Amino acid sequence: MQEMSRDLAIPFSTVADLLARHAGAHPEKTAIVDLDGGKEVDFAGLREAVERIAAWLETTGVGRGDKVVVLADERLVKLLVFLAVWRVGAIACPFHVEMSVAHLRDIVTYIGPRLVLWHADLDGDRIVEGLDYPSVRFSSWPDGGSEPGELFAAVGAQASGAAPRGTNFETDTACIFSTSGTTDRPKCVEWDHLGLWLCGLSSLDFTGMTGEDRLLEYRTFSWLSPQILALMPFLQTGLTLHIARRFSHGRFFDWIEDHRITVAIGVPTVINMLLNRPVDIEPGRIDSLRLMTSSSAPLSPDRWRRFEETYRIALLQFYGASEGGWLCGNRHDDRKVGTVGRPARHMEFAILDPGGGPCPPGVEGEIAIRGPQTAVAAITPAGEYRDMRPTRLAEWLRTGDIGVADEDGFVTVTGRIKDLIIRGGVNIAPLEIDGVLMRLPGIEEAAVVGVPDPIYGEEIAAFVVVRSGASVDPQNVIAGCARHLPDFKLPKSVFLVDSLPKSDRGKIRREALKSLWHERVRPPDPPGA
Repeated sequence: MQEMSRDLAIPFSTVADLLARHAGAHPEKTAIVDLDGGKEVDFAGLREAVERIAAWLETTGVGRGDKVVVLADERLVKLLVFLAVWRVGAIACPFHVEMSVAHLRDIVTYIGPRLVLWHADLDGDRIVEGLDYPSVRFSSWPDGGSEPGELFAAVGAQASGAAPRGTNFETDTACIFSTSGTTDRPKCVEWDHLGLWLCGLSSLDFTGMTGEDRLLEYRTFSWLSPQILALMPFLQTGLTLHIARRFSHGRFFDWIEDHRITVAIGVPTVINMLLNRPVDIEPGRIDSLRLMTSSSAPLSPDRWRRFEETYRIALLQFYGASEGGWLCGNRHDDRKVGTVGRPARHMEFAILDPGGGPCPPGVEGEIAIRGPQTAVAAITPAGEYRDMRPTRLAEWLRTGDIGVADEDGFVTVTGRIKDLIIRGGVNIAPLEIDGVLMRLPGIEEAAVVGVPDPIYGEEIAAFVVVRSGASVDPQNVIAGCARHLPDFKLPKSVFLVDSLPKSDRGKIRREALKSLWHERVRPPDPPGA
Protein backbone atom coordinates (compact mmCIF):
# COMPACT_ATOMS: atom_id res chain seq x y z
CA MET A 1 0.00 0.00 0.00
CA GLN A 2 2.74 2.42 0.92
CA GLU A 3 4.56 1.84 -2.35
CA MET A 4 1.39 2.27 -4.40
CA SER A 5 0.47 5.60 -2.79
CA ARG A 6 3.84 7.14 -3.69
CA ASP A 7 3.06 6.52 -7.38
CA LEU A 8 -0.26 8.38 -7.32
CA ALA A 9 -0.88 11.64 -9.18
CA ILE A 10 -1.42 13.24 -5.77
CA PRO A 11 0.44 11.19 -3.12
CA PHE A 12 -1.44 10.41 0.07
CA SER A 13 -1.13 13.05 2.80
CA THR A 14 -2.46 13.22 6.34
CA VAL A 15 -5.22 15.64 7.27
CA ALA A 16 -2.70 17.62 9.32
CA ASP A 17 -0.37 18.01 6.33
CA LEU A 18 -3.20 18.89 3.94
CA LEU A 19 -4.63 21.62 6.16
CA ALA A 20 -1.17 23.03 6.84
CA ARG A 21 -0.37 23.04 3.12
CA HIS A 22 -3.53 24.89 2.09
CA ALA A 23 -3.35 27.33 5.01
CA GLY A 24 0.27 28.08 4.13
CA ALA A 25 -0.39 28.53 0.40
CA HIS A 26 -3.53 30.68 0.63
CA PRO A 27 -4.59 31.37 4.24
CA GLU A 28 -7.31 33.89 3.34
CA LYS A 29 -8.88 31.86 0.55
CA THR A 30 -12.41 30.72 1.35
CA ALA A 31 -12.37 27.04 2.22
CA ILE A 32 -15.98 26.13 3.10
CA VAL A 33 -19.21 28.08 2.62
CA ASP A 34 -22.30 27.02 4.61
CA LEU A 35 -25.09 28.29 2.35
CA ASP A 36 -27.95 27.68 4.78
CA GLY A 37 -26.09 28.70 7.92
CA GLY A 38 -24.69 31.88 6.38
CA LYS A 39 -21.18 31.01 7.59
CA GLU A 40 -17.85 30.48 5.91
CA VAL A 41 -14.27 29.82 6.91
CA ASP A 42 -10.96 30.45 5.18
CA PHE A 43 -8.13 27.93 5.13
CA ALA A 44 -6.27 29.56 8.01
CA GLY A 45 -9.41 29.52 10.13
CA LEU A 46 -10.22 25.95 9.07
CA ARG A 47 -6.85 24.70 10.18
CA GLU A 48 -7.05 26.52 13.51
CA ALA A 49 -10.55 25.21 14.26
CA VAL A 50 -9.75 21.60 13.34
CA GLU A 51 -6.51 21.66 15.36
CA ARG A 52 -8.27 23.00 18.46
CA ILE A 53 -11.16 20.53 18.25
CA ALA A 54 -8.69 17.68 17.65
CA ALA A 55 -6.63 18.74 20.67
CA TRP A 56 -9.79 18.66 22.81
CA LEU A 57 -10.68 15.20 21.48
CA GLU A 58 -7.33 13.93 22.70
CA THR A 59 -8.03 15.30 26.20
CA THR A 60 -11.12 13.05 26.31
CA GLY A 61 -8.97 10.03 25.48
CA VAL A 62 -9.94 9.78 21.80
CA GLY A 63 -7.06 8.57 19.67
CA ARG A 64 -6.06 6.42 16.74
CA GLY A 65 -8.60 3.72 15.92
CA ASP A 66 -11.32 4.98 18.28
CA LYS A 67 -14.81 5.35 16.85
CA VAL A 68 -16.50 8.74 17.18
CA VAL A 69 -20.18 9.04 16.20
CA VAL A 70 -20.99 12.43 14.66
CA LEU A 71 -24.70 13.27 14.47
CA ALA A 72 -25.62 16.51 12.70
CA ASP A 73 -27.25 17.73 9.54
CA GLU A 74 -25.11 19.39 6.88
CA ARG A 75 -23.48 22.50 8.25
CA LEU A 76 -20.00 23.94 8.63
CA VAL A 77 -19.55 22.73 12.18
CA LYS A 78 -20.21 19.11 11.16
CA LEU A 79 -17.26 19.20 8.77
CA LEU A 80 -15.03 20.82 11.40
CA VAL A 81 -15.79 18.01 13.84
CA PHE A 82 -15.53 15.36 11.08
CA LEU A 83 -12.05 16.55 10.06
CA ALA A 84 -10.92 16.83 13.69
CA VAL A 85 -11.80 13.17 14.23
CA TRP A 86 -9.65 12.24 11.24
CA ARG A 87 -6.92 14.62 12.40
CA VAL A 88 -6.24 12.50 15.52
CA GLY A 89 -6.45 9.19 13.62
CA ALA A 90 -9.88 8.27 14.96
CA ILE A 91 -12.77 6.81 12.94
CA ALA A 92 -15.61 9.15 11.92
CA CYS A 93 -19.07 7.57 12.09
CA PRO A 94 -21.39 10.23 10.60
CA PHE A 95 -24.70 8.43 10.67
CA HIS A 96 -27.75 9.85 8.89
CA VAL A 97 -29.79 11.98 11.30
CA GLU A 98 -33.04 11.21 9.45
CA MET A 99 -32.73 7.55 10.44
CA SER A 100 -35.16 6.43 13.12
CA VAL A 101 -33.96 6.88 16.70
CA ALA A 102 -34.31 3.15 17.34
CA HIS A 103 -32.02 2.30 14.42
CA LEU A 104 -29.51 4.97 15.42
CA ARG A 105 -29.36 3.52 18.91
CA ASP A 106 -28.94 0.02 17.51
CA ILE A 107 -26.07 1.10 15.28
CA VAL A 108 -24.32 3.02 18.04
CA THR A 109 -24.59 -0.05 20.25
CA TYR A 110 -23.05 -2.49 17.81
CA ILE A 111 -20.42 0.02 16.61
CA GLY A 112 -19.24 0.58 20.19
CA PRO A 113 -17.90 4.17 19.94
CA ARG A 114 -15.47 5.90 22.27
CA LEU A 115 -17.57 9.07 22.04
CA VAL A 116 -20.89 10.30 20.63
CA LEU A 117 -21.06 13.92 19.43
CA TRP A 118 -24.47 15.37 18.55
CA HIS A 119 -25.70 18.73 17.36
CA ALA A 120 -27.94 20.83 19.58
CA ASP A 121 -30.72 20.92 16.95
CA LEU A 122 -31.25 17.17 17.29
CA ASP A 123 -33.15 15.22 19.92
CA GLY A 124 -29.79 13.97 21.12
CA ASP A 125 -30.85 13.27 24.70
CA ARG A 126 -33.35 10.74 23.40
CA ILE A 127 -30.75 9.12 21.13
CA VAL A 128 -28.09 8.68 23.82
CA GLU A 129 -30.38 7.99 26.79
CA GLY A 130 -29.27 4.79 28.51
CA LEU A 131 -26.30 4.16 26.20
CA ASP A 132 -23.04 3.17 27.87
CA TYR A 133 -20.96 5.64 25.86
CA PRO A 134 -19.98 9.22 26.75
CA SER A 135 -21.76 11.86 24.70
CA VAL A 136 -21.22 15.58 24.21
CA ARG A 137 -23.47 18.14 22.60
CA PHE A 138 -22.12 20.78 20.22
CA SER A 139 -23.59 23.86 18.56
CA SER A 140 -22.06 26.41 16.22
CA TRP A 141 -18.47 27.53 15.81
CA PRO A 142 -17.07 29.94 16.87
CA ASP A 143 -20.07 31.76 18.36
CA GLY A 144 -21.54 28.81 20.25
CA GLY A 145 -20.46 26.91 23.28
CA SER A 146 -21.46 29.04 26.24
CA GLU A 147 -23.12 26.25 28.23
CA PRO A 148 -21.00 24.11 30.58
CA GLY A 149 -20.39 20.65 29.17
CA GLU A 150 -20.94 21.77 25.59
CA LEU A 151 -18.14 20.80 23.20
CA PHE A 152 -17.08 24.28 22.12
CA ALA A 153 -17.22 25.62 25.67
CA ALA A 154 -14.64 22.97 26.51
CA VAL A 155 -12.62 23.72 23.36
CA GLY A 156 -12.61 27.43 24.17
CA ALA A 157 -11.53 26.82 27.75
CA GLN A 158 -8.43 24.82 26.85
CA ALA A 159 -5.03 26.44 26.41
CA SER A 160 -4.53 27.70 22.86
CA GLY A 161 -1.71 26.44 20.71
CA ALA A 162 -1.79 22.83 21.96
CA ALA A 163 -1.04 20.70 18.88
CA PRO A 164 -2.70 17.28 18.64
CA ARG A 165 -0.24 14.39 18.87
CA GLY A 166 -2.15 11.87 16.77
CA THR A 167 -2.45 11.60 13.00
CA ASN A 168 -4.13 9.44 10.36
CA PHE A 169 -2.31 6.82 8.29
CA GLU A 170 -3.45 5.57 4.90
CA THR A 171 -4.23 2.02 6.07
CA ASP A 172 -6.17 3.22 9.15
CA THR A 173 -9.94 2.95 9.12
CA ALA A 174 -11.33 6.37 8.21
CA CYS A 175 -15.09 6.08 8.47
CA ILE A 176 -18.04 3.82 9.10
CA PHE A 177 -21.32 4.80 7.48
CA SER A 178 -24.72 3.19 6.97
CA THR A 179 -25.76 2.18 3.47
CA SER A 180 -29.42 3.22 3.85
CA GLY A 181 -32.20 2.93 6.30
CA THR A 182 -34.77 5.49 7.34
CA THR A 183 -37.21 2.60 7.88
CA ASP A 184 -35.14 -0.61 7.83
CA ARG A 185 -32.12 -1.32 10.01
CA PRO A 186 -29.16 -0.68 7.71
CA LYS A 187 -25.87 -2.38 6.97
CA CYS A 188 -22.72 -0.44 7.79
CA VAL A 189 -19.60 -0.22 5.64
CA GLU A 190 -16.05 0.56 6.77
CA TRP A 191 -13.45 2.35 4.62
CA ASP A 192 -9.79 3.12 5.16
CA HIS A 193 -8.09 6.42 4.27
CA LEU A 194 -6.33 4.99 1.21
CA GLY A 195 -9.60 3.76 -0.29
CA LEU A 196 -11.20 7.19 0.17
CA TRP A 197 -8.09 8.87 -1.25
CA LEU A 198 -8.16 6.73 -4.38
CA CYS A 199 -11.88 7.41 -4.85
CA GLY A 200 -11.13 11.13 -4.52
CA LEU A 201 -8.49 10.86 -7.22
CA SER A 202 -11.08 9.15 -9.43
CA SER A 203 -13.44 12.08 -8.82
CA LEU A 204 -10.69 14.46 -9.96
CA ASP A 205 -10.04 12.27 -12.98
CA PHE A 206 -13.73 12.27 -13.92
CA THR A 207 -14.35 16.00 -13.44
CA GLY A 208 -10.96 17.63 -14.01
CA MET A 209 -11.41 19.63 -10.78
CA THR A 210 -8.49 21.71 -9.48
CA GLY A 211 -7.90 24.11 -6.61
CA GLU A 212 -9.52 26.87 -8.69
CA ASP A 213 -12.93 25.20 -8.68
CA ARG A 214 -15.94 26.13 -6.58
CA LEU A 215 -17.94 22.99 -5.84
CA LEU A 216 -21.59 22.77 -4.74
CA GLU A 217 -22.71 19.80 -2.59
CA TYR A 218 -26.16 19.48 -0.97
CA ARG A 219 -26.23 15.79 0.04
CA THR A 220 -25.45 14.37 3.46
CA PHE A 221 -21.84 13.56 4.32
CA SER A 222 -23.26 10.53 6.11
CA TRP A 223 -23.10 8.83 2.69
CA LEU A 224 -19.99 7.68 0.85
CA SER A 225 -20.64 9.58 -2.39
CA PRO A 226 -20.39 13.11 -0.91
CA GLN A 227 -17.23 12.09 0.93
CA ILE A 228 -15.46 10.91 -2.23
CA LEU A 229 -16.95 13.40 -4.70
CA ALA A 230 -16.78 16.54 -2.55
CA LEU A 231 -14.81 16.16 0.70
CA MET A 232 -11.81 14.26 -0.69
CA PRO A 233 -11.31 16.53 -3.76
CA PHE A 234 -11.63 19.51 -1.39
CA LEU A 235 -8.81 18.16 0.78
CA GLN A 236 -6.69 17.03 -2.15
CA THR A 237 -6.81 20.26 -4.17
CA GLY A 238 -7.81 23.07 -1.81
CA LEU A 239 -10.86 24.03 -3.89
CA THR A 240 -13.72 26.00 -2.29
CA LEU A 241 -16.54 23.77 -1.05
CA HIS A 242 -20.11 25.09 -0.82
CA ILE A 243 -22.54 22.99 1.24
CA ALA A 244 -26.31 23.09 1.74
CA ARG A 245 -28.51 20.94 3.94
CA ARG A 246 -30.60 19.73 1.02
CA PHE A 247 -31.36 20.50 -2.60
CA SER A 248 -33.54 23.56 -3.21
CA HIS A 249 -35.39 23.84 -6.52
CA GLY A 250 -35.96 27.55 -5.95
CA ARG A 251 -32.40 28.42 -4.85
CA PHE A 252 -30.25 26.07 -6.93
CA PHE A 253 -29.50 28.44 -9.79
CA ASP A 254 -29.17 31.38 -7.40
CA TRP A 255 -26.45 29.46 -5.55
CA ILE A 256 -24.64 28.88 -8.83
CA GLU A 257 -24.93 32.50 -9.93
CA ASP A 258 -24.17 34.16 -6.59
CA HIS A 259 -21.15 32.00 -5.75
CA ARG A 260 -19.86 31.43 -9.28
CA ILE A 261 -20.07 27.67 -8.85
CA THR A 262 -17.99 25.76 -11.42
CA VAL A 263 -19.01 22.16 -10.59
CA ALA A 264 -22.40 21.15 -9.17
CA ILE A 265 -23.28 17.78 -7.74
CA GLY A 266 -26.35 16.14 -9.26
CA VAL A 267 -28.50 13.05 -8.85
CA PRO A 268 -31.25 11.78 -11.16
CA THR A 269 -33.96 12.88 -8.72
CA VAL A 270 -32.72 16.48 -8.92
CA ILE A 271 -32.33 16.33 -12.69
CA ASN A 272 -35.90 15.04 -13.00
CA MET A 273 -37.18 17.81 -10.71
CA LEU A 274 -35.50 20.46 -12.84
CA LEU A 275 -36.93 18.90 -16.01
CA ASN A 276 -40.44 18.39 -14.68
CA ARG A 277 -40.60 21.94 -13.30
CA PRO A 278 -38.30 23.86 -15.67
CA VAL A 279 -36.64 27.03 -14.42
CA ASP A 280 -36.43 29.90 -16.87
CA ILE A 281 -32.78 30.82 -16.47
CA GLU A 282 -30.65 32.95 -18.75
CA PRO A 283 -27.52 30.92 -19.64
CA GLY A 284 -25.31 33.93 -18.94
CA ARG A 285 -26.34 33.91 -15.28
CA ILE A 286 -24.77 30.51 -14.73
CA ASP A 287 -21.89 30.70 -17.21
CA SER A 288 -19.39 29.87 -14.43
CA LEU A 289 -20.78 26.31 -14.29
CA ARG A 290 -18.78 23.99 -16.52
CA LEU A 291 -20.39 20.67 -15.55
CA MET A 292 -22.84 18.87 -13.32
CA THR A 293 -22.49 15.28 -12.11
CA SER A 294 -25.09 12.54 -11.86
CA SER A 295 -24.72 9.46 -9.67
CA SER A 296 -26.45 7.40 -6.94
CA ALA A 297 -29.13 6.05 -9.31
CA PRO A 298 -29.54 5.37 -13.04
CA LEU A 299 -30.18 8.30 -15.41
CA SER A 300 -31.94 7.53 -18.66
CA PRO A 301 -30.24 8.70 -21.90
CA ASP A 302 -33.36 10.64 -22.85
CA ARG A 303 -33.32 12.61 -19.59
CA TRP A 304 -29.61 13.24 -19.97
CA ARG A 305 -30.07 14.73 -23.45
CA ARG A 306 -33.17 16.73 -22.45
CA PHE A 307 -31.39 18.26 -19.47
CA GLU A 308 -28.42 19.37 -21.55
CA GLU A 309 -30.71 20.79 -24.25
CA THR A 310 -32.86 22.62 -21.68
CA TYR A 311 -30.14 24.16 -19.51
CA ARG A 312 -27.00 23.98 -21.67
CA ILE A 313 -25.19 22.29 -18.76
CA ALA A 314 -22.81 19.39 -19.47
CA LEU A 315 -23.74 16.26 -17.48
CA LEU A 316 -21.37 13.50 -16.42
CA GLN A 317 -22.89 10.19 -15.30
CA PHE A 318 -20.90 8.13 -12.75
CA TYR A 319 -21.45 4.68 -11.26
CA GLY A 320 -20.50 3.73 -7.73
CA ALA A 321 -21.30 1.40 -4.85
CA SER A 322 -21.09 1.60 -1.07
CA GLU A 323 -18.55 -1.23 -0.92
CA GLY A 324 -16.73 -0.33 -4.14
CA GLY A 325 -16.54 3.45 -4.33
CA TRP A 326 -16.32 4.65 -7.92
CA LEU A 327 -16.58 1.81 -10.43
CA CYS A 328 -16.96 3.83 -13.63
CA GLY A 329 -17.28 7.41 -14.74
CA ASN A 330 -17.65 9.60 -17.79
CA ARG A 331 -14.76 12.06 -17.96
CA HIS A 332 -15.00 15.77 -18.59
CA ASP A 333 -13.01 15.18 -21.80
CA ASP A 334 -14.17 11.65 -22.67
CA ARG A 335 -17.84 10.75 -22.33
CA LYS A 336 -20.65 8.88 -24.03
CA VAL A 337 -24.30 9.70 -23.33
CA GLY A 338 -26.27 6.72 -22.05
CA THR A 339 -23.27 5.05 -20.42
CA VAL A 340 -21.63 5.32 -17.00
CA GLY A 341 -18.28 5.86 -18.69
CA ARG A 342 -15.10 3.84 -18.58
CA PRO A 343 -13.88 1.97 -15.46
CA ALA A 344 -12.28 4.01 -12.69
CA ARG A 345 -8.54 3.89 -12.09
CA HIS A 346 -6.82 2.27 -9.08
CA MET A 347 -8.93 -0.88 -9.22
CA GLU A 348 -9.65 -3.92 -11.38
CA PHE A 349 -13.01 -4.00 -13.15
CA ALA A 350 -14.62 -6.94 -14.94
CA ILE A 351 -17.92 -8.06 -16.41
CA LEU A 352 -18.20 -11.77 -15.65
CA ASP A 353 -20.27 -14.56 -17.19
CA PRO A 354 -22.04 -17.15 -14.99
CA GLY A 355 -18.89 -19.28 -14.98
CA GLY A 356 -16.73 -16.43 -13.71
CA GLY A 357 -15.02 -15.73 -17.04
CA PRO A 358 -14.81 -12.29 -18.67
CA CYS A 359 -17.59 -11.28 -21.06
CA PRO A 360 -16.54 -9.90 -24.46
CA PRO A 361 -17.77 -6.46 -25.57
CA GLY A 362 -21.50 -6.41 -26.21
CA VAL A 363 -22.28 -9.33 -23.88
CA GLU A 364 -24.04 -8.72 -20.58
CA GLY A 365 -22.68 -10.10 -17.34
CA GLU A 366 -22.29 -9.35 -13.66
CA ILE A 367 -20.06 -6.42 -12.75
CA ALA A 368 -17.23 -7.28 -10.36
CA ILE A 369 -14.30 -5.34 -8.88
CA ARG A 370 -11.23 -5.85 -6.72
CA GLY A 371 -8.38 -3.73 -5.44
CA PRO A 372 -7.55 -1.08 -2.83
CA GLN A 373 -10.34 1.28 -3.93
CA THR A 374 -12.90 -0.82 -2.09
CA ALA A 375 -14.30 -1.04 1.44
CA VAL A 376 -12.32 -2.89 4.08
CA ALA A 377 -15.26 -4.34 6.00
CA ALA A 378 -19.02 -4.58 6.22
CA ILE A 379 -21.17 -4.87 9.32
CA THR A 380 -24.50 -6.63 8.86
CA PRO A 381 -27.75 -5.41 10.45
CA ALA A 382 -27.29 -8.24 12.98
CA GLY A 383 -23.92 -6.78 13.99
CA GLU A 384 -21.78 -9.44 12.23
CA TYR A 385 -18.39 -8.06 11.15
CA ARG A 386 -17.22 -9.16 7.67
CA ASP A 387 -13.54 -8.33 7.15
CA MET A 388 -12.75 -7.75 3.45
CA ARG A 389 -9.06 -6.88 3.87
CA PRO A 390 -7.67 -10.40 3.32
CA THR A 391 -9.48 -10.86 0.00
CA ARG A 392 -10.07 -7.45 -1.58
CA LEU A 393 -6.85 -7.52 -3.61
CA ALA A 394 -7.23 -11.13 -4.80
CA GLU A 395 -10.92 -12.04 -5.03
CA TRP A 396 -13.64 -10.44 -7.14
CA LEU A 397 -16.30 -8.51 -5.25
CA ARG A 398 -19.49 -9.23 -7.18
CA THR A 399 -21.79 -6.20 -7.16
CA GLY A 400 -25.07 -7.83 -8.17
CA ASP A 401 -25.32 -5.32 -11.04
CA ILE A 402 -25.65 -6.36 -14.67
CA GLY A 403 -23.65 -4.47 -17.24
CA VAL A 404 -22.22 -4.50 -20.73
CA ALA A 405 -19.16 -2.79 -22.21
CA ASP A 406 -18.94 -1.58 -25.80
CA GLU A 407 -15.91 -1.84 -28.08
CA ASP A 408 -14.56 1.46 -26.74
CA GLY A 409 -14.75 0.34 -23.11
CA PHE A 410 -17.77 2.45 -22.14
CA VAL A 411 -20.00 0.58 -19.68
CA THR A 412 -23.80 0.55 -19.52
CA VAL A 413 -25.48 -0.72 -16.36
CA THR A 414 -28.58 -2.60 -17.44
CA GLY A 415 -30.04 -3.63 -14.08
CA ARG A 416 -29.73 -5.65 -10.91
CA ILE A 417 -29.62 -9.44 -10.95
CA LYS A 418 -32.33 -9.53 -8.28
CA ASP A 419 -34.51 -7.22 -10.43
CA LEU A 420 -34.27 -9.29 -13.63
CA ILE A 421 -37.59 -10.24 -15.10
CA ILE A 422 -37.53 -13.85 -16.32
CA ARG A 423 -40.29 -14.21 -18.88
CA GLY A 424 -40.56 -17.59 -20.56
CA GLY A 425 -36.92 -18.32 -19.71
CA VAL A 426 -35.66 -15.02 -21.19
CA ASN A 427 -33.88 -12.54 -18.92
CA ILE A 428 -35.17 -8.96 -19.27
CA ALA A 429 -33.45 -5.99 -17.63
CA PRO A 430 -35.96 -3.41 -16.34
CA LEU A 431 -33.84 -0.30 -16.97
CA GLU A 432 -34.23 -0.50 -20.76
CA ILE A 433 -38.01 -0.53 -20.44
CA ASP A 434 -37.93 2.23 -17.80
CA GLY A 435 -36.04 4.41 -20.27
CA VAL A 436 -38.56 3.85 -23.06
CA LEU A 437 -41.47 4.65 -20.76
CA MET A 438 -39.93 7.92 -19.66
CA ARG A 439 -39.63 9.08 -23.26
CA LEU A 440 -43.38 8.86 -23.76
CA PRO A 441 -45.53 12.03 -23.57
CA GLY A 442 -46.93 12.98 -20.18
CA ILE A 443 -44.82 10.57 -18.12
CA GLU A 444 -42.75 12.06 -15.31
CA GLU A 445 -41.31 8.82 -13.91
CA ALA A 446 -41.76 5.12 -14.54
CA ALA A 447 -40.49 1.72 -13.47
CA VAL A 448 -41.30 -1.89 -14.34
CA VAL A 449 -41.20 -5.11 -12.36
CA GLY A 450 -41.81 -8.77 -12.98
CA VAL A 451 -45.09 -10.11 -11.61
CA PRO A 452 -46.42 -13.70 -11.50
CA ASP A 453 -47.89 -15.13 -14.71
CA PRO A 454 -49.35 -18.65 -15.07
CA ILE A 455 -47.98 -19.13 -18.61
CA TYR A 456 -44.62 -17.30 -18.80
CA GLY A 457 -43.68 -17.42 -15.12
CA GLU A 458 -43.38 -13.64 -15.04
CA GLU A 459 -44.92 -10.78 -16.97
CA ILE A 460 -44.01 -7.11 -17.05
CA ALA A 461 -46.01 -4.57 -15.06
CA ALA A 462 -45.32 -0.86 -15.39
CA PHE A 463 -45.89 1.83 -12.77
CA VAL A 464 -46.18 5.35 -14.13
CA VAL A 465 -46.21 8.80 -12.53
CA VAL A 466 -48.10 11.28 -14.73
CA ARG A 467 -46.60 14.72 -15.22
CA SER A 468 -48.56 17.59 -13.65
CA GLY A 469 -51.29 18.80 -16.00
CA ALA A 470 -50.92 15.82 -18.36
CA SER A 471 -53.28 12.95 -19.10
CA VAL A 472 -52.04 9.40 -19.74
CA ASP A 473 -54.02 6.40 -20.94
CA PRO A 474 -52.52 3.00 -19.96
CA GLN A 475 -53.32 1.44 -23.36
CA ASN A 476 -51.58 4.30 -25.15
CA VAL A 477 -48.54 3.70 -22.95
CA ILE A 478 -48.33 0.08 -24.09
CA ALA A 479 -48.81 1.17 -27.72
CA GLY A 480 -46.07 3.77 -27.31
CA CYS A 481 -43.67 1.14 -25.96
CA ALA A 482 -44.45 -1.11 -28.93
CA ARG A 483 -42.79 1.43 -31.23
CA HIS A 484 -39.47 0.90 -29.45
CA LEU A 485 -39.52 -2.59 -27.91
CA PRO A 486 -40.08 -6.15 -29.13
CA ASP A 487 -43.29 -7.81 -28.00
CA PHE A 488 -41.69 -9.93 -25.27
CA LYS A 489 -40.42 -6.75 -23.54
CA LEU A 490 -43.73 -4.88 -23.63
CA PRO A 491 -45.52 -4.12 -20.35
CA LYS A 492 -48.74 -6.08 -20.22
CA SER A 493 -50.28 -3.86 -17.54
CA VAL A 494 -49.81 -0.21 -16.61
CA PHE A 495 -50.67 1.32 -13.24
CA LEU A 496 -50.88 5.07 -12.63
CA VAL A 497 -49.42 6.06 -9.24
CA ASP A 498 -48.78 9.34 -7.44
CA SER A 499 -45.10 8.53 -6.84
CA LEU A 500 -42.56 5.72 -7.01
CA PRO A 501 -41.22 4.26 -3.76
CA LYS A 502 -37.52 5.15 -3.39
CA SER A 503 -34.67 4.71 -0.97
CA ASP A 504 -33.10 7.72 0.73
CA ARG A 505 -30.55 7.77 -2.10
CA GLY A 506 -33.23 8.05 -4.78
CA LYS A 507 -33.12 4.44 -6.00
CA ILE A 508 -36.42 2.84 -6.94
CA ARG A 509 -37.55 0.16 -4.50
CA ARG A 510 -38.86 -2.43 -6.93
CA GLU A 511 -39.82 -4.88 -4.18
CA ALA A 512 -42.22 -2.24 -2.89
CA LEU A 513 -43.73 -1.99 -6.40
CA LYS A 514 -44.22 -5.76 -6.44
CA SER A 515 -46.03 -5.51 -3.12
CA LEU A 516 -48.20 -2.74 -4.56
CA TRP A 517 -49.07 -4.97 -7.53
CA HIS A 518 -50.16 -7.73 -5.16
CA GLU A 519 -52.33 -5.25 -3.26
CA ARG A 520 -54.02 -4.05 -6.46
CA VAL A 521 -54.28 -7.23 -8.52
CA ARG A 522 -54.01 -10.36 -6.45
CA PRO A 523 -57.50 -11.74 -5.69
CA PRO A 524 -58.34 -12.29 -2.02
CA ASP A 525 -57.88 -15.77 -0.64
CA PRO A 526 -61.11 -17.79 -0.62
CA PRO A 527 -62.90 -18.20 2.71
CA GLY A 528 -61.32 -20.89 4.83
CA ALA A 529 -58.10 -20.98 2.79
